[in-house]
Amino acid sequence: MLGTVLAESGGQDLLADVERLRRAVIGARDGSVSGDEITRLVASWPLERAKQVARAFTVYFHLANLAEEHQRMRALRERDDAAHPPRESLAAAVRHIRETGGEDRLRAFVGNMEFHPVLTAHPTEARRRAVSTSILRISEQLERYRDSHPGSSVEAEARRRLLEEIDLLWRTSQLRYTRLDPLDEVRTALAAFDETIFRVVPEIYRSLDAAIDPEGSGREPARAPAFVRYGSWIGGDRDGNPFVTHEVTREAISIQSEHVLRALENACGRIGRTLTAYANLTPASSDLAATLAANEAGYPQVMARIAKRSPNEPHRQLVLFAAERLRATRERDADLAYPGPDAFLADLRTVQRSLADAGAARQANGELQHLIWQAETFGFHLAELEIRQHSEVHAEALRELRAGAEPSERTREVLATLRVVAWIQERFGVEACHRYIVSFTRSAEDIAAVHELAGYALPAGKEPALDVIPLFETGADLEASPTVLDGMLELPQVRTRLEQTGGRLEVMLGYSDSAKDVGPVSATLRLYDAQAQLAEWAERNGVTLTLFHGRGGSLGRGGGPASRALLAQAPGSVAGRFKVTEQGEVIFARYGQRAIAHRHIEQVGHAVLMASTQDVQDRARAASSAYRSLADGVAEAAHTAYRALIDTEGFAEWFSRVSPLEELGDLRLGSRPSRRGAAKGLSDLRAIPWVFAWTQTRVNLPGWFGLGTGLAAVDDIGALQAAYEEWPLFSSLLDNAEMSLAKTDRSIAERYLALGGRPELTELVLAEYDLTRDLVLKVTGHRRLLENRRVLSRAVDLRNPYVDALSHLQLRALEALRGPESDALSEDDARHLERLLLLSVNGVAAGLQNTG
Repeated sequence: MLGTVLAESGGQDLLADVERLRRAVIGARDGSVSGDEITRLVASWPLERAKQVARAFTVYFHLANLAEEHQRMRALRERDDAAHPPRESLAAAVRHIRETGGEDRLRAFVGNMEFHPVLTAHPTEARRRAVSTSILRISEQLERYRDSHPGSSVEAEARRRLLEEIDLLWRTSQLRYTRLDPLDEVRTALAAFDETIFRVVPEIYRSLDAAIDPEGSGREPARAPAFVRYGSWIGGDRDGNPFVTHEVTREAISIQSEHVLRALENACGRIGRTLTAYANLTPASSDLAATLAANEAGYPQVMARIAKRSPNEPHRQLVLFAAERLRATRERDADLAYPGPDAFLADLRTVQRSLADAGAARQANGELQHLIWQAETFGFHLAELEIRQHSEVHAEALRELRAGAEPSERTREVLATLRVVAWIQERFGVEACHRYIVSFTRSAEDIAAVHELAGYALPAGKEPALDVIPLFETGADLEASPTVLDGMLELPQVRTRLEQTGGRLEVMLGYSDSAKDVGPVSATLRLYDAQAQLAEWAERNGVTLTLFHGRGGSLGRGGGPASRALLAQAPGSVAGRFKVTEQGEVIFARYGQRAIAHRHIEQVGHAVLMASTQDVQDRARAASSAYRSLADGVAEAAHTAYRALIDTEGFAEWFSRVSPLEELGDLRLGSRPSRRGAAKGLSDLRAIPWVFAWTQTRVNLPGWFGLGTGLAAVDDIGALQAAYEEWPLFSSLLDNAEMSLAKTDRSIAERYLALGGRPELTELVLAEYDLTRDLVLKVTGHRRLLENRRVLSRAVDLRNPYVDALSHLQLRALEALRGPESDALSEDDARHLERLLLLSVNGVAAGLQNTG
């Protein structure tokens, strides 16, 4: 269909050029075509044609990704068997815990579990929102096409609509012309809530409930708790983003509230319209009758209108009245509005108890229970809005305020933000916004600073309830984290908050900057150690600790399958609770389709339960003890190799020349700048563009560099193989590196690296790649990369030649823009080359399904 669209839009010549390049890059993989031949082909096209070809391959990847999603959904449907739960499902975890620990242990585990995904606006989604919504429309038509009868009029119409939508996707600009502002990011993320998350969450709880009580689920009171809690940094994360202001934060929570209240209102109205239980067959309880009588006294006109529509249907009347109150809450009608979600839940539970008492157990514990779960999960604020700011910003603000100086604009903004937090808590409740994350926490003073600033911002006694969360990011900060927590316990505000929350404390671990700082191998070990030390610290101090994992979507930033990563955590560090960031492209990938969203949350829920079991922890503890000294040897050598590379004089400038690093900002992926300051060194460069740029060069360096040297330092392949087989952390490290290596293309990477004019650095990187690839295969026992992951391997193998096509187009642009004759380029040619470069960046990101 895409070929048809290309021919109709650009003529047969365009389709022929696309096909020539497609056949050439496939031929290059089997050796029948040389790289020089492809370079000459790409160079022969006018720049306008090169851009069209780049866009064609980009659209191809959007469609290929969608086809893979639909194939995955078909596979999930085919594997769905209630009698035999699939791997990594909640039902499988429930069965394991029940068999090994009994009912009491199962009840304790389920009652304690918590999954807290936090959506962030980190700029890693290369697609415009217009492109994403276009893909969703194609998805709908693809579903119609698949479900239609071959040869039917429905199939013909679905095919026509598919061609229409693919034509529109082809004609839609792949690049943003304006930068997103933070509220654009809020609305983009909320599309996932509207389309998927709100409806999927109760389905997850029902899956867990059915696993616990297969016969009683839907008839007996639910045994599954609402264990998912969504958080959001979008509109709250101001670390290095001057565009996130207190006004933005206030507006963000208001937009969130509008979305969730409308969703609850629609669900409540739907249930109310269908709950036609007649009073003679299903009499109202005394509580329900009293509630209706009180409502009639307070709101006679509203209740009279509802009673006229629902005569002798008391349960229906209260649910419809609840829908009216939700509408009033959304529209800020103070007379009729609910004061908060607890009052709404009280009405629902009154209806539920009355139905159960009247013998209508299925009505009490069916769709009505789903609505209760949704209200428990999302409240009236949808996601808990979290504030993040850099510790140095707080320190500077305090210096000004303590000196009695006129506060700077930035200091006034800090104080205004704290006032907005207080307003949010007054308007939506403390749960809506009480977490304040301090980036680059170095000491307890950084935590105390936020509390002191709250005292400057508001009158005594009016300060908001704050859980100030330290974020440890660099290797040194991770090592010092227990000492910082010791200091936090001495702060009176922290002690008071611990008393209020029952001893609950949260600590955030940064994966991105730690990996950029010390390399992927050392970061993995240091994060593991930090988790173990913090878990021991919490047990020693009687604190219920939640570790907040600041993971990115890419492997170089702690990404990879969340469920496998969970099972590789340090023993005792999960304890039934898992909080993690879900960023940019990951949000669309995990929540773009309901079936995939359901599977994602199921897998994480399974891993949360399993990682907390004694047998899993005992195995991990034994493996860690047996192989830790070996892993230390690997990490030390890997760290030395990594730092030797990035500490080389002129490395930052070389990196900028061999990659499209400086051009990435022109993609306008998000509202946040790519650097924390104006300097051009690596230290101020954020982890996302660091990883994104390396991905574009097909080197994927942040995912594997140093590992080969580390493995070579251990002169015992047998011991390394045993560690890989027995220690989840070590196997996860190597499996993730193997995935990064599989997406690396040595011959194309060599051309990018040559742009820097530093042959010694090129040789260093390629030699480490060769060594790492060789030793990873030896340790895993694989004959080729991803040998044990057939579906992923096939997907990568099929994609790589098409990604090559975009890389060749990108190299044409980069070589012209970086070459010795770049100053002689006309303004028009330079502009076309930059557009070609950005189009190819967008396409490579779609092809590899990774940005930052």
